[in-house]
Amino acid sequence: MEDGYQELVRKSEKFKTDKENQFKGVSKDRLLKVSKKKIQTTMIGALSSLEKNFGFLWGHENDEPMTPEQEHMKELFELVRSEILDRGNNQARNLEAEFAHYDITWLRYKMTLPVKSINQEGEEDGRQEEQN
Repeated sequence: MEDGYQELVRKSEKFKTDKENQFKGVSKDRLLKVSKKKIQTTMIGALSSLEKNFGFLWGHENDEPMTPEQEHMKELFELVRSEILDRGNNQARNLEAEFAHYDITWLRYKMTLPVKSINQEGEEDGRQEEQN
């Protein structure tokens, strides 16, 4: 009987450990995904700002044929765009490699709900309900 109990305790501890390790893996994956998305959003936002503010240099959103100067500016923009994306993607990969060195546990969201006590006579917060 004692052996059965010890086996049950051992299995319970193993189950808890396995669940905790699984949760840490899920937590790390979640944080990595969110972090990569933020890096991508930063890259795309920077490119969008460049296009919005400097796009006139290469006739962005203009239906007319580009001049040789505009074609040159467009080529430069495409080069800069490519470098920004390459560097951002490299940093996202570096982040993934860095995460491999950490144990991460998501603390989850917490919400505390207020609870009012009601005693047996129907009083709430020290006030009695009026009876008809």
